[in-house]
Parts: sequence; C-alpha cells; structure tokens
Amino acid sequence: MPLEAIRDCIESDMRAVDAVIRQRLHSEVVLIRQVSEYIINSGGKRLRPALVLLAAGAFGYRGTHHHELAAVVEFIHTATLLHDDVVDESSLRRGRATANAMFGNAASVLVGDFLYSRAFQMMVGVNSLRVMEVLADATNVIAEGEVLQLLNCHDPDIDEDRYLQVIHYKTAKLFEAASRLGAILGGSSREVEDAMAEYGMRLGTAFQLIDDVLDYSGDHQATGKNVGDDLAEGKPTLPLIYAIKHGNAEQAGVVRHAIEQGGLEDMQGVLQAIRDTGALDYTRQQAECEARAACAALSGLPVSKYQESLLQLADFAVTRNH
Repeated sequence: MPLEAIRDCIESDMRAVDAVIRQRLHSEVVLIRQVSEYIINSGGKRLRPALVLLAAGAFGYRGTHHHELAAVVEFIHTATLLHDDVVDESSLRRGRATANAMFGNAASVLVGDFLYSRAFQMMVGVNSLRVMEVLADATNVIAEGEVLQLLNCHDPDIDEDRYLQVIHYKTAKLFEAASRLGAILGGSSREVEDAMAEYGMRLGTAFQLIDDVLDYSGDHQATGKNVGDDLAEGKPTLPLIYAIKHGNAEQAGVVRHAIEQGGLEDMQGVLQAIRDTGALDYTRQQAECEARAACAALSGLPVSKYQESLLQLADFAVTRNH
C-alpha cells in the first residue's frame, strides 16, 4: 500500500498541518528560516504528524489542536535530524545534502535548538497538561537515546536487547507519543490511550528495523542514503549483531573489526557475512513481528477509515523499499 493512499483520508488535515508548519517556521532571523525550510521541505514521509492525525480521527476528534500537535511532532523530529547529522558527520539525507553540509554544523545545531523551543511554545498553546507531559517526556527519552547510540558506536559487544533499547528511545518514542496524542485529543480512556501508545512504539520499532535492512540492501536512489552508512559510522545495528552471534569465527571477526574501525574497507566481507548468516531475513522477521503487535494493539478501535489507514501503515512500515 503506497504511503500516498494511506494518507488520502487525512489529505485536508495534512494541508492544514503544512500551513501551520510554514507559519510557525517564521523568524526574523533569516538563517533560521533558510535552514528550517530547507530541512522541512526535503521530502520526508511525515509519518509522525500523520500518526497524530490518524489517531485523532480514529477517536472522532473534531477540533484543530491536532494540526498544531502534528506540527509540533514534526518540529521535534526535524530538530533531532539536524542534531543527528552533525553528530554523525552525515553529508546526505533523502538524496539531498544535509543541512550541516549546506549551512555548517553550528547553524544546524542552533536551528535545531530553535525548532525544539518553538515546539514547546506551540504545545503550551494547546493548554493541556497531559499533552505537555507526553511531549516533554518523549523529548527527554529521545535525547537519552541519542546518547545511548553514541556510547554504542564502535562497540561490537552490543547485544540485541541493548540495541532495541536504543531504537525504543531514539526512534520509536516519538511514534509512541504521536499515537498517544491523538488518543488524548479524542478523549479516550487511559487504557485505550496506552494501547495507542503501544501501537506507536511497535510501529516505530518496525520502521527502524526495516531501515537497518535497507542500509545493507536498499537502492541508493530509493532510500536517498548511501548503502553502509551505519557501518561507516561504526553503528552496531541488528543485522551486524546477528551476524556476529551466528556467524563462524571468521565472519564474526570481519564484522567486529568493521564496527570497531568504522569506514567501509571491510564492506564486502561484512555483506557476505550478513548474507551467509541470514541476518537481513532475521531482522525483517523481527520487524514483521513488531508490525503484527502494532496491529493487535488496535483491536479495540472501532472500524473506520482512520483505523484502516493505521493498519495499512503497519504493513507499509515492513514492505517499503525506501
């Protein structure tokens, strides 16, 4: 199911979110506008704001706060991308030069700070302590995830549980918050709110695991990334962790050395080890398990076009090629 088809039922809401984003990006400081608009308009999937809208729709919300909160979630996500690319010294994202490559590291970090602070200004306007609690907690956990990932770099002894913790903190937490926000706006019970949060966490985990697969098997034109980017940065993602654990001594040694050293000198050996151990198949299977669990969390939702789109989104997360 193409992402465009999934978002059909929220097309007008997404246009409203885009209008909020353009309005809220305004700053008298020209460089802030330039960098913000560059990254916001760089062709992202807008999955997280779509989650806010779909979840709010599933619970019959009819106000306008979901537009503001969808924009808040996108600003938080964009701020993390700006900071991520500086930390990772990345030069390419979504097939375009990263903001730090275009404008420099200092500008990227500072504009990321602007987007965080603007997001908090906006969430206050919703006038809901519960909303502020969810977003403040999520932002804090995401920051912890960033530090955990930094600590894990170049460490070949990271196991699957510790890696999944990074995914839950760094990536899936914002998916969880986006889904929970829609339920809060819709006035759902805490039990149903928690089920929506479970959906978001599982969806975000599946999404990241497929990113891990695509890092070693994706097409450069489709993904907008260079194959092996994570390996070049010494990141021990699940395919590498699995290959170390299930490969023979030679295969494990090649992968361990590649993680420790970073760079792509051992790329062919790593790819061979990943293929021989079935690491990509295993990672994809784990993603599919997460997607099924995400769908199961929606079992209490009434049938609607929004609920159907949420189910389709879980399928898209694991069948996509970009």
